[in-house]
Amino acid sequence: MTIADKTQKLLELSASYDALLYDVDGTLADNMSAHKAAYAAAALDYGIHLDTDLIDETAGWPTVAVAELIAQRYDKTFDFDEFALRKSTIFRTEYIQQTKPVEHVMQHLRQELGKKKIGLVSGGTRKTLEITLEVIGVKGLYETLVCAGDTPNGKPSPEPFLLAAQQLNVDPERCFVLEDGDPGVQGAIAAGMGWVRIDQL
Repeated sequence: MTIADKTQKLLELSASYDALLYDVDGTLADNMSAHKAAYAAAALDYGIHLDTDLIDETAGWPTVAVAELIAQRYDKTFDFDEFALRKSTIFRTEYIQQTKPVEHVMQHLRQELGKKKIGLVSGGTRKTLEITLEVIGVKGLYETLVCAGDTPNGKPSPEPFLLAAQQLNVDPERCFVLEDGDPGVQGAIAAGMGWVRIDQL
């Protein structure tokens, strides 16, 4: 499938909805390999040789929650907030400026701009996300951004998606979620929203 074909497919899938909710990392931003590298570098500071498949497994989780799972898996004791800060710092200083957009998702967003309400729902921190969105050219193209800490529970809970729908003043069933990970899809389904895995088109 070409980029144009994938964009068209997304437009067809989302046609009947009033609001679009995009995940950021791995969906709008082609940066999952960079996030994995940052997690691996942070883990090494704690004496952990991280199997980065764990990052695929936890796609969309808040960084603090991923840190907690890493501690469990590797039987280590450390401060989860401190780990999350270390990982975010490594990502921002070493990788963030290299981030490229996922072209077919970006084209979908731009074609729907002004036609549908647009929100972003991410497990990332607001500080890191705002830099990422500026680098890929999305800043100012959305009406709401829900990120880590905005709801008591992150993905796969439906709470972040429901908050975005509320902020956009659109019923959940009128919202369409674009995701690249299973936790986000689980959250979208639990919220009663339409969804697509953009990496499985």
